[in-house]
Amino acid sequence: MQQDDEFDATRHRAIPSGRAARLGVFGKLAGGVAGGMIAEGARRLAAGERPKVSDLILTPGNAARVADRLSHLRGAAMKLGQMVSMDAGDVLPAELSQILARLRNQAYRMPPAQLDQVLRQEWGADWRRRVRRFDAAPIAAASIGQVHRATLPDGGMLAIKVQYPGVADSIDADVDNVATLLRLSGVVPASIDLRPLLAEAKRQLAEEADYVREGQQMRHYRARLEGDPRFVVPQLHEPLTTRRVLAMSFEEGRPIEELATAPQTQRDAAMTALLTLVLRELFEFGAMQTDPNFANYRWRPDTGALVLLDFGAARDVPDETVASYRRLIEAGLARDLDRIRAIAIETGFIGEAAARAHRPAIDRIITAIDAAMHRPGPFDFGDRAFVPTVREEARGMIEDRATWHVPHVETLFVQRKVSGTALLAARLKARVAVRELAAAAIQRPAAPTSSCGVEPS
Repeated sequence: MQQDDEFDATRHRAIPSGRAARLGVFGKLAGGVAGGMIAEGARRLAAGERPKVSDLILTPGNAARVADRLSHLRGAAMKLGQMVSMDAGDVLPAELSQILARLRNQAYRMPPAQLDQVLRQEWGADWRRRVRRFDAAPIAAASIGQVHRATLPDGGMLAIKVQYPGVADSIDADVDNVATLLRLSGVVPASIDLRPLLAEAKRQLAEEADYVREGQQMRHYRARLEGDPRFVVPQLHEPLTTRRVLAMSFEEGRPIEELATAPQTQRDAAMTALLTLVLRELFEFGAMQTDPNFANYRWRPDTGALVLLDFGAARDVPDETVASYRRLIEAGLARDLDRIRAIAIETGFIGEAAARAHRPAIDRIITAIDAAMHRPGPFDFGDRAFVPTVREEARGMIEDRATWHVPHVETLFVQRKVSGTALLAARLKARVAVRELAAAAIQRPAAPTSSCGVEPS
């Protein structure tokens, strides 16, 4: 791990740790949003307009309030805000999408006293004796914890991820409160049943807040990728790892976005490796790290190796989900467009109501993607010529809120990783032999798995 160039370790703000304190932050947020609505409503009425309630809620000022408060709360609240801003794409109003995207770069750190309190609870009152040096200034901060560099008595270098206080205990309330904000904003139609998605979000976030579990997942990935020079996985340091503190080897690397200025061959090699890994996770490991945040990857310019970080979102992939993707890829490779549509509907990628109401648009989207995927040579992620067509055809479906559909949660987690990896490939303008990689992957026999997708010993 290495400090992100945009991370400012001098900004600190105490993280509300008690339920009452966190509820108070949401209360202030609701009050601020209401005040902003009143002011904006008065301004528009004076101008002769008759604004809708959602127009008043989704003002830049109110979106800024949401972003600031969620970044203050950290934890599940901020995590969900990040996920919404990264994954919703054109579904979100532009104002909210742009400002929520700031959550990915917000970097408040715990004050020293709060950090010391957490380490005392996890390592004991004499915690400083367990390391030769502990850098109080974090080198990175995320939604659930912040990362520090430490030196062991024997000189070994560690990266120590320390969880923000109160995160684990506030997950359920935070998820419910963020869902309420989304409902009030009008972003999510009342007809959409969010309960299965919210329940799974709570379970996933609870797993991410368990650093012992994340350490185990890190160890499993290190074993799976052993001998592959394209990847570096930190080594777990178990003596200092607890449910709220994760200790691992410190691994040098640069932000993966810096690959954007590297030669084409290096960009292609990096994304070929990452897309191969996604396919192996899906069809070989039966387990996937489902968080595609760019900060979870680092790049070593000298060797081209990619450092993989943050395994809290690693989870099993059910056999039926794997089968759905296998069938979809088979249909795509065969260029059977009718079968692609049928499988997409059958497996829940597309809702039945949307398929009935928007069949011509769906067919044009499938045709555009098929044409782009089957051009001669490697797939050029930097060539976005088909994207305007897809976006234009999808606009009607997005506006038709009566036909909105939430796919199965397991599909959502996998698709988030697939889409996020493709987004990174587009950012790097990589060229990858996607068809060949996919064809090889669906022929590869899956390894036998036990709980958490781990190969039995």
